[in-house]
Amino acid sequence: MWRLLHADKAGITLTESLAMEPAASVSGLYFAHEKATYFATGKLNKDQVVDYAARKQMDVSEVERWLGPNLAYDAE
Repeated sequence: MWRLLHADKAGITLTESLAMEPAASVSGLYFAHEKATYFATGKLNKDQVVDYAARKQMDVSEVERWLGPNLAYDAE
């Protein structure tokens, strides 16, 4: 796929671990269907944030900072 797109001509290269450089490069395969619908997820409650922080081995306050706009409560 990389050769088919001629990404190197656009100045995009792959690292040894197959990450794209420059870091702002984005690629993907996008599929559409006439019956496809978009949806939004609801805001996150404290119990969800605590569970996520535990699974990621992160401080709850750090997770709250990263997910701030998506919280259903005021992080303090």
